[in-house]
Order: sequence, then C-alpha cells, then structure tokens
Amino acid sequence: MQPGRRVAILSPVAWRTPPRHYGAWETVASNITEGLVARGWDVTLFATGDSVTRARLHSVVDKGYEENPAIDPKVAEYLHISEAFEHAAEFDLIHSHYDFMALSYTRCVKTPVLTTIHGFSSPKIMPVYEKYRDGYFVSISNSDRAPGLNYLATVYNGIDLSLYPFQESGGDHLIFLGRIHPDKGVHLAIQVACLSGLPLLIAGIIQDERYFREQVEPLLSRTIRYIGPVDVPGKNELFARARALLHLNTIPERFGLVLAEANAAGVPVIAMDLGSCREVIEDGQTGFLVNNVHEAVKAVRRISEIDRSACRQRVQQCFSIETMVQAYEQVYWTIFELKCGARTRACRVETCLDARL
Repeated sequence: MQPGRRVAILSPVAWRTPPRHYGAWETVASNITEGLVARGWDVTLFATGDSVTRARLHSVVDKGYEENPAIDPKVAEYLHISEAFEHAAEFDLIHSHYDFMALSYTRCVKTPVLTTIHGFSSPKIMPVYEKYRDGYFVSISNSDRAPGLNYLATVYNGIDLSLYPFQESGGDHLIFLGRIHPDKGVHLAIQVACLSGLPLLIAGIIQDERYFREQVEPLLSRTIRYIGPVDVPGKNELFARARALLHLNTIPERFGLVLAEANAAGVPVIAMDLGSCREVIEDGQTGFLVNNVHEAVKAVRRISEIDRSACRQRVQQCFSIETMVQAYEQVYWTIFELKCGARTRACRVETCLDARL
C-alpha cells in the first residue's frame, strides 16, 4: 500500500479514457491509473466524464472532442488542464499525459509534475519543452528523446494482457492496425500484400482523408479490404486471422502500442526499423525488422520461424501493466525524495522512506 500518497493522472480529452477505438495516450493513462489503484495508490483521474475507472474520476468535459463535433477542442483542453492544476494542492504528484500544453502551468503550483512525453508532434512545440526543460520527464522509448530535457527514466508503455488472449495458431491474412496516415505506411503494407500474394485487412481511423482517397482506396479489392476502426474485440478477431502484423512506418516510431498488442496475442510483427521498433520487436524472435518493401516481402516468407509463444512471453516481461507501473513507482519515489531533499533530512527519512513499508 502507499499510505497518504495522492496522485493525479491528467489524461487527454480527445477520446474517452480508456478509448473505445483509437486513443493511444488515453490507453496508457488508463493503464497507469488502474495499475496504480491495484497497487494501493490514492488516484484521481482527470479525464472525460464518460471515462471508466476504479480511481476517483474528476471531469469538466463530458465527452471527448473527437467524439462530439459540437465541442471546441481548445476550449475543452484548457478547461480540462486548468481544472487539474487548480486542484494541484490536493495531490502529492500530478502525472501529465498532456504534452507541452500542461507544462505552461507547472511553475504556477508547488505540486511536482511528471510529464510522460508520448512523442514530439512537431519542431514548432519544442520552445515550450526548452523553456520547461528542468521539469520531470519520462520517455516511452530510448529512441524518442530530445537533448537537454531532465529525463528521469524511460518507461515502456504497458498493456492489459487479459484483453488480448493468446492465439496458438494464426490465419492466412496480413493485417494493418493503426491510423490511416502516410506516417503509418498503409500504402507500403498494400504493396507487401500484393507482392506476397496474401490478403490484407486494414483497420483504423482515417486521419488523412486525401491520403486514403488517393493512395489507399483505389487499391482496395476483394483481397485488400479496409474494415474501419475496431475496438478490442475487433482487434482480437483480426489477430485470430493474422499470419503477421505489418507496421511499415515511414517516420521513426515513438513506441507503437499495436506492436505489443499483436505480440501479446502471439502475432509476429514485421516492422520498419525506425525509432522504437527495435526496442519493442526482438528481430528474429518476435518478428522482423526491415528497411523496405522488398525486405518485408522476404520477412513474410519467414514468419513460420517465429515462435508465437515467445511473442507473448516477451510482452509479459517487458510491456505488461505491472512492469510499467512498477517502473513509474520508482520514478514517483525519486521525485518525492528530490522534493524532500529540498527540506530536511528528517523529512526525507520519515516521509519518503518509511512510506514504502
């Protein structure tokens, strides 16, 4: 148990926490929240009003702005963020999953703020990180770090393995799961499927309409199908039919939750060797890392070499909720000890160390 330790988790409000379909940041915020509650922490989740949690839920936005077009995104975001910081004195720590926007509030409160950086969306946001570079930061992969920031750790995202039952044998389909966007390489997945002579199922939200209309939709056929966004049961239906997951990202991956989800179900992953893919996928053991379409086609032919149970075991070891939450606990205690160190040694011993018992 963690007596007296009150933590606020600041989740985004684009989608519900956890999301119904897409929403990686909300997924991670949810998994951390539920994991902390299970380990005895006093947690308040700042999220949309329709969020589902065992923690105390605090909301000022009823639904995610991506799910309700009547909501102005900026209005929702700043009402939400300011609400959390106006209650900062009630907590020992605020754990923010709100990118650069929440950083601008951190010097207005005495409560320490930890920011998990889920990725740098644009160089244009970097001046905010540079201004608040001395805050507390966690990266989600070693590859996705910016120089000069005060990183306390890299903590890999964790998934709820109970949601993704192990599939002892797969099907004959290649699958793509993710945003329909050039960054995610849907067009490359289609090329690989065509050259391999295998059917491809494509699932995910269309984030770039023009890209879908010009580079994806014209190539759809009886064997290359787009089925739209899917929820967790929908993902498991795809995993049951999958020979492999294709993740041919065209820019460095920040983490890639779907890689861990697929491996949890026993599905090998063929991923472009960019960014965090090398950290999530063990080349030759849980999938293959490739550099182009030609290499991906060769990897498809080698899928039978992958032990599906090894895929599941690696996720259990490295990317479970339990592993993630334990790592964040260590970060939290580091922050508490740093905070106490600014006071007296008695505070550090009595408050920080004894509270672990």
